[in-house]
Amino acid sequence: MPIFQLKQIASYSRPAANSGHAAGAVGWHYDRAELIADGVVHVLGVALGVIAVTVMIVLAAVFSSPSDILLVLVYAGGLLAMLGFSAAYNLWPVSRRKWMLRRFDHSAIYILIAATYTPLLAQIKDQVFAAALLGGVWGVAIIGILLKLFVPGRFDKVSIGLYLAMGWSGLIAYESVAAAVPHLALWFIAIGGVLYTLGVVFHAWRALRFQNAIWHSFVLLGAACHYTAVLDTVLA
Repeated sequence: MPIFQLKQIASYSRPAANSGHAAGAVGWHYDRAELIADGVVHVLGVALGVIAVTVMIVLAAVFSSPSDILLVLVYAGGLLAMLGFSAAYNLWPVSRRKWMLRRFDHSAIYILIAATYTPLLAQIKDQVFAAALLGGVWGVAIIGILLKLFVPGRFDKVSIGLYLAMGWSGLIAYESVAAAVPHLALWFIAIGGVLYTLGVVFHAWRALRFQNAIWHSFVLLGAACHYTAVLDTVLA
């Protein structure tokens, strides 16, 4: 889970080249084929995401407790927010609205990190400890979202620090989480982290054609692994 922050770290900002771009907007230089490929990845991601969360909610409603259903809804909302805003930002034509969508895209990363932690940390037997960790994760997420929405580009280093703090905060509760969630779920969490890490290599490889589509493919694979981990946890 700490890998989500690398999407922000690997991005680069510079003043826009024409009046149609917002100041400080990210450069956007992809040819038609690359845009189509990235569009296919995003449409597929959103479609599969909707199907996946629907299946998860139905299974949780049938086989899990009411509290687990609530946890599933939180996670599902975070996953769809990330997929939806990523698709909107990456597929929107270059304009001032695109750079506005970028704020929501990066904010959704905070939401997904916190939402992914929620059903996992909630399994910890020490409820006070679990509540404290969840409060800390969501508190940091709210601060990060506010910075992204209202002062974009002014506190990028702070934002990176917040991503890192959220991502690595799970180490504090590793033993407690490992004792509370299925062994298979831990493996999927780890594999998902590796996939995000490998994907960032392509995200940063600007000279490589189709690098954006490749990066987002790794994001989908990583998200699928974490989805499986959450599903295995709430149905255990």
